[in-house]
Amino acid sequence: MGRLKGKILIIEDEKSMREVLEILLKEEYYEVLTASDGLEGVSHIEKDIFDLVITDIKMPRADGFEILKRTKEISPDTIVIMITAFGTTEAAIEAMKLGAYDYINKPFKIDEIRLIVTKALEKKRLSEEVTVLREKVKTYKLENIIGQSPQMQELFQLIPRIAQSNSHVLITGESGSGKELVATALHNLSRRKDKNFVTINCAAFPEGLLESELFGHMRGSFTGAMYNKQGLFEIAEGGSIFLDEIGEMPINLQAKLLRVLENGTFRRVGGTTDIKVDVRVISATNKDIKEEVTSGRFREDLYYRLNVVPIYIPALRERKEDIPLLVEHFIKKISNQPKNITTETMGMLMEYPWKGNVRELENMIERIVLLTDKDKITPAELPPEIKGYVGGVKEIPELSEKGLDIDALIGSIETQYLLKALERANGVKTEAAKLLKLSFRSFRHRLQKYGIK
Repeated sequence: MGRLKGKILIIEDEKSMREVLEILLKEEYYEVLTASDGLEGVSHIEKDIFDLVITDIKMPRADGFEILKRTKEISPDTIVIMITAFGTTEAAIEAMKLGAYDYINKPFKIDEIRLIVTKALEKKRLSEEVTVLREKVKTYKLENIIGQSPQMQELFQLIPRIAQSNSHVLITGESGSGKELVATALHNLSRRKDKNFVTINCAAFPEGLLESELFGHMRGSFTGAMYNKQGLFEIAEGGSIFLDEIGEMPINLQAKLLRVLENGTFRRVGGTTDIKVDVRVISATNKDIKEEVTSGRFREDLYYRLNVVPIYIPALRERKEDIPLLVEHFIKKISNQPKNITTETMGMLMEYPWKGNVRELENMIERIVLLTDKDKITPAELPPEIKGYVGGVKEIPELSEKGLDIDALIGSIETQYLLKALERANGVKTEAAKLLKLSFRSFRHRLQKYGIK
């Protein structure tokens, strides 16, 4: 059996017509509910969310126009198609004014109904994709994640392998290190790439609103719930959902997320029926999630469900040899005019600790490029916090319980002295090599290793 393509309600008082439509649409892999009159149809609309409603116009207890009005009040995103054996131009115009997608006269051809339903639901899917900002123009693949350091090269090899599985992924790393870029690459390189990729920042909503955003709600379930609403898990059906800042999710809501991961089902706020979904969950946090588990702020069982495949993104200060590449990339991205950056300036950028990581670096480069007309970026153009920072390693760093990346530390020191030597030698590489007591071949190898031109 194929994947269900949508949920349809048929409201039709003529039994034979109702049954024909039900059989036809089920054969096309739609989930179908039926109602034999208007009031029964309205009752279904109040209790559930449908992608499409097909309703006759002339029916007992509530006609098609009343159903159309009620549907648009309760569930504005639901598409309505109206059918009638007593069609008039005036009725068709009125239906379209009230928000009907189409108006069909009986008798109709089976292929006609099939085509109209397909086009209607395709329009709805496109509308949903715009709503969740699915930017197909921006194909975030590996070329959008910049780095030549060993840590990033390892990440580049890992992402395509993980992308092909359906396992849930937990991405950890500091703010601004590129967690969303990695999540988007995982989706776009996966078999789910043609379905929705939905993102939400869990820290941006209070608990009640976050639950509604994720799982949807029914009309009247809380103050302000004026109509039925689908949640992001439903919109992401067949695709992926990215839960950024998962460590900020309230503990009560974590239990409901766990149910989705265990059973693939959830209930809307105020709903009474279980909804089944097939969604890959990619989550991210800048917190020490194990510490959150120990402190009782994050459920241990949820942590293990989310952390099937862990990905760690190193901080920018742990991969300083990537800074020249990133700077060059951002300058080209922001400016149409080529701009050179002096060796001294690059050295200062590589000494700075970048607590905001790649995002902070990009914002700084954008600010400089926009505010200067010069074709060369010198230390004078750098912001005060960078110019005032005393760089370099002044003492041996503390060896914490987590240890340290000694290769990255040595690489950072090497890079600083390579740049200082080039600056002192006015860019003459043979002279810079002599200052560092290196052969020219060894000096050139180190420049290539750290991406210094």
